[in-house]
Amino acid sequence: MSDQHNFIRRRDRFLEQLRGNAAIIPAAPMVTHHADCEYPFRQNSDFWYLTGFDEPEAVALFLPHRPIGERFVLFVLPKDLTIEAWNGFRYGSEGAVNHFGADIAHPLEDLPKRLGDYLIGAEGIAFRIGQHPKIEPIVLKVLAEQLEKVQRSGSFAFSLIDPSPVLHQLRLIKEPSEIGRMRDAARISAKGHEIARNAASPGMSERHIQALIEQCFLENGARGPAYGSIVAGGDNACILHYTKNNGLLRDGELLLIDAGCSLSDYYNGDITRTFPINGRFTGEQRALYEVVLTAQEAALQAVVPGNNAEQVHAIALKKIVEGLIALGLLKGSVESLIEQGAYRHLFMHRTGHWLGLDVHDVGAYRLGEYPVKLKTGMVLTVEPGIYVSDRFVVPDGQPSIDQRWKGIGIRIEDDVLVGTNDPEILSADAQKSIDAMQNYFP
Repeated sequence: MSDQHNFIRRRDRFLEQLRGNAAIIPAAPMVTHHADCEYPFRQNSDFWYLTGFDEPEAVALFLPHRPIGERFVLFVLPKDLTIEAWNGFRYGSEGAVNHFGADIAHPLEDLPKRLGDYLIGAEGIAFRIGQHPKIEPIVLKVLAEQLEKVQRSGSFAFSLIDPSPVLHQLRLIKEPSEIGRMRDAARISAKGHEIARNAASPGMSERHIQALIEQCFLENGARGPAYGSIVAGGDNACILHYTKNNGLLRDGELLLIDAGCSLSDYYNGDITRTFPINGRFTGEQRALYEVVLTAQEAALQAVVPGNNAEQVHAIALKKIVEGLIALGLLKGSVESLIEQGAYRHLFMHRTGHWLGLDVHDVGAYRLGEYPVKLKTGMVLTVEPGIYVSDRFVVPDGQPSIDQRWKGIGIRIEDDVLVGTNDPEILSADAQKSIDAMQNYFP
């Protein structure tokens, strides 16, 4: 079980920021895969961040208007030995108090009759509409009752607000304990990439490589992959979210692997590496790889306090466009190509995203007109790429693409912690230099 001191500290900060509003944060439900079979349970990240409680269907109340000792209330599935024999252990109400620090806990079935009483005295309800279909009708019924009470009494307006801006701002800056876990996730993820690259050879299947990398995740203590692993040989690498992983690895082509592990407490790695299947780049492959690597390394240096994610992207984009002009795949000035978006048939995505409990983690990138500045403790990916195929139309005025370039897809992605001064590349154990990409087949 995770260290409860971290969860206590988070709850205290959340309660303080709620001011007089009472927050209702539901856990994730079980999700049906097919018929009566369900997917493996994955906890709601907001709920986990505040509670560390890893069971479905629960509901957490955060009540800053209540006295100390009544501010963290859990409604949980009750102990039931028959159900537990089929589906596994439950903590129940007593366990929620004894093991997870709840001030008070009740069986989940009591939520409709107890929720209204807990909200008496609150200025409003912090609850995310549209995300929790089982809980939302209960919350809205209580909200209507509370509104009727305050209108009759002539007191202040009772409101419904979204807790996400407050909670996600807290999650955006990682605590030391979280950073430690993200280092672990990146380390295990990088190990899987190294194993996969060492094993890959012509004639193998993409699925075989997927199995090796995910086996590494499991053997090193992870829950499994953080997302559907992308193992894309040749032209498949030009499909950004390719997950079929059922092709053969062919001599002379590249293999792009975008994969990361998820730990027991849901912190994630997210790494992409691209390398020649036979251990040797062709001239075209190497030329494009050098462009992407140069762009990524320049962008990584910009991951420092005071900069922002848009600047990181702009640096990578400028290097990509410069490189593509030099190779004759684009023509025109760098500035005009970027302004017109005339590069997007070759590089069509942003350079990164926040990383944490979610692979595409929460947190704003802009506040109104202003980009969010990078601060120490933020973690993001940096992942420029080039993808040459016929899937995107070449813009008017740009060079047609010679066949020798087509089917080359390259992305290089690292997980990066914004340090006090310099960035920390959490995924540095996954090699990416040209020499490293070619060393396995002398």
